[in-house]
Amino acid sequence: MQNLKRDVVIIGAGPSGLTAARELRKAGVSVAVLEARDRVGGRTWTNDIDGATLEIGGQWVSPDQTALTALLKELKLDTFDRYRDGESVYIAPDGTRTRYAGEMFPVSGHTAGEMNKLIALLDSLAEEIGAEEPWAHAKSRELDIISFHHWLRGQSDDEEACNNIGLFIAGGMLTKPAHSFSALQAVLMAASAGSFSNLVDEDYILDKRVIGGMQQVSERIATELAADPGADVVLNSPVRTLRWLADDGATGTLGAGAGGTPGTGGYTVTAFSDAATVTARYAIMAVPPNLYSRVSFEPPLPRRQHQMHQHQSLGLVIKVHAVYKTPFWREDGLSGTGFSASSLVQEVYDNTNHQDPRGTLVGFISDEKADYAFSLDADERKRKITESLAGFLGNKALDPVVYYESDWGSEEWTRGAYATSYDLGGLHRYGADQLKPVGPIYWSSSDLAAEGYQHVDGAVRMGQHTAARILRSLPVPMIVGPRSYKSVAQRHGSILSEEVNQ
Repeated sequence: MQNLKRDVVIIGAGPSGLTAARELRKAGVSVAVLEARDRVGGRTWTNDIDGATLEIGGQWVSPDQTALTALLKELKLDTFDRYRDGESVYIAPDGTRTRYAGEMFPVSGHTAGEMNKLIALLDSLAEEIGAEEPWAHAKSRELDIISFHHWLRGQSDDEEACNNIGLFIAGGMLTKPAHSFSALQAVLMAASAGSFSNLVDEDYILDKRVIGGMQQVSERIATELAADPGADVVLNSPVRTLRWLADDGATGTLGAGAGGTPGTGGYTVTAFSDAATVTARYAIMAVPPNLYSRVSFEPPLPRRQHQMHQHQSLGLVIKVHAVYKTPFWREDGLSGTGFSASSLVQEVYDNTNHQDPRGTLVGFISDEKADYAFSLDADERKRKITESLAGFLGNKALDPVVYYESDWGSEEWTRGAYATSYDLGGLHRYGADQLKPVGPIYWSSSDLAAEGYQHVDGAVRMGQHTAARILRSLPVPMIVGPRSYKSVAQRHGSILSEEVNQ
């Protein structure tokens, strides 16, 4: 058991928590990162399965994700383009399979017109409302008390158009049925990507991948921190209790709002985990909101926080990886891309690794279709899924040499994918409070981002944002520069690094 004294304790060693730690260390602030898993990376995870390297978690980089691309450059991580030469495949509600080129699905003229109308409406709302404070807009309640499913059908009488547009946000992003979240939540998803048109354009949103895997972002930051005497990353160390006291010995004063009132000398925070006890001035909860309840807070969080967290949940998705001896679909002039709102596998892409002679497909099964898939035993589920892949790309898809299902819903320290969203009506009620600190406790994850929401880019942005907020709250303005840790720490009355191994 380690006993550590640091300026900031960070719960969660994913991209957000580790980015926050990295930014704080640049300013001379000492940190300890506590991670429940036996690895860093959070919802990014690159692993070898039966001799194939698979991106089990988040993996793609799009052109608008400037925070992530800048960090990749700093960490000397290179990217490569997703393969997309050739035709895509669309499977219609009646099972008709059509090869096509371009962005628009090969649907009837009426359906195409309705899809374009819905895209234009969502683009307009995304631009008008934005991603920063959608809950503050005059239309927020109106859009938050109607489900995305019903909002779409209020704009169009074309069921195929509604299902296809719904797929991009419901199955493709929030991984929940469109009837379970609001139109406002859908607008936030679109605005966070720059527009709904960006979500529709898979060549934009699924542009590049990191050579060697996205988890390297976290691994390289963790390696930097491991070599730094003012930083610690402790694995296999779930935090059980987070206790915070004002320095005068009183607990923080918690009213009906989301924050607390500090004592005259600030706070002392103690995080009790399985492998370390960390005493600090600040704490960052860098985990998804559905996991906040896994920590016992002393004193308890205020009522508003408890209410808010009960309205945030992750969706459900199966990310299927199928590896073949060759990328056979390319020989047939296909890109490997396929869409169908009515099929078991709703999306499929060529996910072949950089310079790998084998071919890899990745498919996605979400929300109610994932419920159905998990009702089957493993062999039957694999058979149904590979048959669905074959529906897009031909019978060679029936026999992968490596097959793996990423099931984040059963992962102990995630419990869903890809990020939390609010239930119907929750966003306009609670969104304004989701980033408010509770005393010395700050919140940081991709789930809470505006730009880059539920992407690695959003996690990086939130880590940077949270670190900046803590630096601004220090008793003396922080002067960033090449100073020793001790001199900077002493300037700001921070807790000097101490470590006692027991």
